Amino acid sequence: MSADSLYLDHAATTPLLPAARDALLHGFAIWANPSSPHGPGRAARAALEDARARLKAALHWDGEVIFTSGASEALALAISRCVQPLAGVSVVEHEAVLRHAGDAARIVVDGLGLVDPAACALPGLVAVQQVNNETGVMQPLEAIAAAVRGAGGLLLADAAQGAGKLALPDADLIALSAHKFGGPIGVGALLVRDWALLRPTGGQERGYRGGTENLPGVLAMVAALEAGADWLDRAVELRDRLDSAITAAGGSSIAEGTARVPSIAAYRMAGKSANAQLIRFDGMGIAVSAGSACSSGSLRTSHVLEAMGIAGANEVIRVSIGRETTEADIDRFIAAWQQVAG
Repeated sequence: MSADSLYLDHAATTPLLPAARDALLHGFAIWANPSSPHGPGRAARAALEDARARLKAALHWDGEVIFTSGASEALALAISRCVQPLAGVSVVEHEAVLRHAGDAARIVVDGLGLVDPAACALPGLVAVQQVNNETGVMQPLEAIAAAVRGAGGLLLADAAQGAGKLALPDADLIALSAHKFGGPIGVGALLVRDWALLRPTGGQERGYRGGTENLPGVLAMVAALEAGADWLDRAVELRDRLDSAITAAGGSSIAEGTARVPSIAAYRMAGKSANAQLIRFDGMGIAVSAGSACSSGSLRTSHVLEAMGIAGANEVIRVSIGRETTEADIDRFIAAWQQVAG
């Protein structure tokens, strides 16, 4: 990125933290296969298991950890290997969940994007995200978990946008991805309350995931988690400043008034398509997005916004704040918004 570029797409991916970069380089120096029985292999295994323990401590997680290539693989692993069949998914889940949903019940949301916990009382695996990746809306997972378990089910939470920022949700299976909180692309984890919840198939990770573990990536992911998220209080102030200014300029803030993670917001500019807005902002050196980065190349209207019944859903863009975002950055975007809205 050039020096005058403004990056406000941290929900897609956020810069690698210096501590994570250092850990990544250290991991490349420990290049042996952690499954090899010789001395270098045992050293790599020791580093991997130390990282596993550190990740659990950083997340205050007392269950098990399976290292994966990211949240998408973790979600697919959870759905395909769970001892209970997938019974229900919220309609605003990431495509990484919906592509595996099959005949599972679709759990609707209200106009704020929230799931009714009572609708989640299903006997089987129920998938409800912690934070929506397009709107930042936070689901009431404590109440949802109680409803799911009351029906004899298990809760799978996609925490890709919450892990490393918020406390872990009360769930039986949790997916996370390192590059959303300052770690590298290509590594993540599935947190498992108990090994008995999954069917093993052989391979690495106690027989629950095949493939040599990405030791450098794991070390970098853990270093990023250990860096903490003390910047979120500032993100609340920045997001509130953005909400107020865009509303004052005639725009609308999606799901304003409900609990949202401070790093993600979605805004509608009436009369201007999201694609036209992105082109204009990009020409000003400002990086934002329309919906999920995983589907931004598609011209389809966001399934999340459609499920919420948002008018003008194809006029909504996502702005996502990161550790590096400043008040001056937000003011620059506000000025650009006013110019585009013109």
